[in-house]
Amino acid sequence: MSASTAPAPGPRGSGAAAPVLEVRDLSVAYGTPAGSLHAVDRISFDLYPGESLGVVGESGCGKSSMGRGLLQLMPPGGDIGGSVKLAGEELIGVDAARLRRARGEDLALVFQEPMTRLDPLMRVSEHFVEAIRAHRPDVSKDDAEHMGREALAQMGIPPTRARNYPHEFSGGMRQRIMIALGIVLKPKVIVADEPTTALDVIVEAQILDLLDRLRSDENVGLILITHNLGTVAETCDRVAVMYAGRIVETGSVAQVFDDPKHPYTQGLLRSVISIDTTELSSIEGSPPDLVSPPRGCRFTPRCPERFDACPTVDPVLAETNPGQHAACLLYPGADAGSPRTVVPPERAAAQPHQGETR
Repeated sequence: MSASTAPAPGPRGSGAAAPVLEVRDLSVAYGTPAGSLHAVDRISFDLYPGESLGVVGESGCGKSSMGRGLLQLMPPGGDIGGSVKLAGEELIGVDAARLRRARGEDLALVFQEPMTRLDPLMRVSEHFVEAIRAHRPDVSKDDAEHMGREALAQMGIPPTRARNYPHEFSGGMRQRIMIALGIVLKPKVIVADEPTTALDVIVEAQILDLLDRLRSDENVGLILITHNLGTVAETCDRVAVMYAGRIVETGSVAQVFDDPKHPYTQGLLRSVISIDTTELSSIEGSPPDLVSPPRGCRFTPRCPERFDACPTVDPVLAETNPGQHAACLLYPGADAGSPRTVVPPERAAAQPHQGETR
């Protein structure tokens, strides 16, 4: 099992369902003057129909690169490795025509900052016609406009406004348009990259409610990429915590938020401000340079729990509770080279046994 392989439990109350998305050892790298930057380093997870997976972490941890990597939307010099199977079909390495069909029809990406993604010279209806006929050239312009109006209506936008230009909508309405563009071809999976950025809390709640309704009504799998831990706590089934291009903890939202195992996850949760907050907390230091990341556990330089083995042993995800996994040497199984924990005896005595909580 690789350092970031994330065992994935079944969806809510449906252990027999097959994953709609299977990701194994996905890597995303960019060419830079200093060398190859591995923004995503061998991450793995499953996503089930109607399930929502929240992906959280600091800026620069690889969340957005992971989302774009799933659709293979890479800039010149970018490179993708690993496996992405959608409903059992491998997408990495397929021909360009099949990949174009998969984007939008099977796997959709909702970008943040919709004003930068919508053409200001095109009416909203023209965006839909262009997207639909690119995938289904046999659909007439009138039928494509009708499909667009139906998708807009699903998002609570009056069909009469389809002839308006993007600048004639508010930020929240433009984000609804982006989601409508994402769902118009009925994809199996939606990747929403910071879909509520720069929106006020009321509009944010409306957008999240729309995404949740898509999951329940259309059985769409949703990957929600966000900095907002509160959003994940309220809207997601499972969570994957990323650090320095890797997944360092996975589990149900209740497990990870109520009993976080990885010191990085614990630091993220301590930094959340609530009505009970009496003092501010943060994680010291900065994420590492992904052109030349540190050996061993990448969180070692910032970790308050570090010990002698951390700079030399690269941890893998180990089960800490049923369905919950953490890539931390504090837990048995995290050292792939040893079946036993490498944590010093004095630390081990203070750690819970597998399956226990702190």
